Amino acid sequence: MVNYLEYAYSDEEGELICKTAREAVDAIVKKNEKIKVPKNVPEILKRSSGVFVTLNKLTSPNTHQLRGCIGHPYPDSPLIEATIDSAISAALRDPRFPPVRPNELDKIIVEVTILTPPEKIQAYSPDDYIKNIVIGRDGLIVSKGFFRGLLLPQVPVEWKWDINEFLNHTCLKAGLPPNTWRLDGSIEIFKFRGEIFQETEPYGKIIRKKIE
Repeated sequence: MVNYLEYAYSDEEGELICKTAREAVDAIVKKNEKIKVPKNVPEILKRSSGVFVTLNKLTSPNTHQLRGCIGHPYPDSPLIEATIDSAISAALRDPRFPPVRPNELDKIIVEVTILTPPEKIQAYSPDDYIKNIVIGRDGLIVSKGFFRGLLLPQVPVEWKWDINEFLNHTCLKAGLPPNTWRLDGSIEIFKFRGEIFQETEPYGKIIRKKIE
C-alpha cells in the first residue's frame, strides 16, 4: 500500500464527518427532518470542500451492494454542510435507487470521501491521460458540455479496472461513449484525491479506509 495522500484530516475529524452523515441519513429517513450543523465543529470542517457520501447495503455478512452515492464534486460549500446535504441526497435522491426505507437503516454502512479540489489533466494525446492517472490514488471527472461524470478513487480498485477501463467507465458515467477520451479532443478530464472514512458495520466503529 502506497500512501499517495498527505492526510488533511485527523481520524477524529473523519469520525465526526462520518457520524454526521449517519445522523443526517437517519433523521431524513425516519423523521423527514434535516439535522442542524453540530456545535463546536473544528474549523477545518467549516472550510469549503468537495465530499461524497456512499451508502452500501449489506446483502450477507461479507458482501454489500451500492444503495446510494451522491456528493459535491467541487469545494462549493463548507465541508460539514456539504456532508449533510450529500447524505440526504444519497438516501433519497440517487436516481438509480428508490429512497432508503427505515427498515433498511440497520443494514446500511455509511462511507464518506472528502475530496481534494479537481485538477485538470493537461493532455495533448490520449497517452497523456494514462501517464497522469494512478489507480488507487486518483478519482476522475469527465466533462464535455452538459455531460459530466465522476468516479471516486476507490471505484477502479473495487472493480479491478486498469486505467483504460477507468477512463471508459467514467465516460459512460458522463453519458458519453466509453472511448470518448481517446477520440474527442474537446473533452476535459480532471483528477482528484480522497480521504475515506467509513463504518466497519452498520452503526459500528468508524475507521479511515485505505485503498488497497
